[in-house]
Amino acid sequence: MFESIEKVQFTCEKQGYIADKGLATTLYLAHHLKKPIFLEGEPGVGKTEVAKVLADATGAKLIRLQCYEGLDVHSALYEWNYSRQILQLRIDEAQGRNKEEIGSELFSEKFLLKRPLLEAIQEDGNVPPVLLIDEIDRSDSEFEAFLLEILSDFQITIPEIGTIRAKQIPYVILTSNRTREVHEALKRRCLYQWIDYPTVEKELAIIHTKLPQINENLAQQLCQMMQLWRTGDFYKKPGIAETLDWGLAILALGKAQLDPDTITETLGCVFKYQDDLERAYTVELSELDKKTNE
Repeated sequence: MFESIEKVQFTCEKQGYIADKGLATTLYLAHHLKKPIFLEGEPGVGKTEVAKVLADATGAKLIRLQCYEGLDVHSALYEWNYSRQILQLRIDEAQGRNKEEIGSELFSEKFLLKRPLLEAIQEDGNVPPVLLIDEIDRSDSEFEAFLLEILSDFQITIPEIGTIRAKQIPYVILTSNRTREVHEALKRRCLYQWIDYPTVEKELAIIHTKLPQINENLAQQLCQMMQLWRTGDFYKKPGIAETLDWGLAILALGKAQLDPDTITETLGCVFKYQDDLERAYTVELSELDKKTNE
């Protein structure tokens, strides 16, 4: 896959993902430089999908850490299996072991519950795993600081055990919806790539790849409507995911093209906020016809 940038693009396309040259170059460099990738862009433009495609293309295990406010080290790295430790204590006591020996192994690796970060560090398969740290902008700045050691040296320090180093450096992809600015120190350790809303041509290619049963006219209409809506003043502009959901909905209704009634009835596939739905009604089908015929 990583013989050339063109091979990266070709492999992604075989997996059903249309990657432009900029993204393909970033993936190529991440492999050869052993650096994480920081993907930033609006929700629904295909950032998370990059990690899935990379895992499928390389045959690697995909390990996902979904970030959220209040995410702490233990939820992301490891926890001690307290119930098993207590059970071990009772077994030691029942076996009549010396007091000095009771509980002597409680803080060893066999009592660790591995969370995504530790799992990625210790993975020893034939192919390096893909570690997806999804929506890093939802976590706290303290968690970002914790990630610096991992992304710099690919090692984790557990006080009771010591330092655990990666058996092989994983592919690391961090995504951000830019709900807040991520600290510069974290970005410096990564290759940066912005993923924008697709052009009409790229979105058409995505539709034909993901939904080949859609005819050309309907695909053109879907893309043109999305382009019109993305230029509007919406709280949440529709991404590629909404385009595909909408296309599936139109197919489920047995429609071969868009009409005003169909658009009105299926807007819930595209917009998820009432204010956005009301604004979307202002885009007339005549505008679509005019745009399509340009």
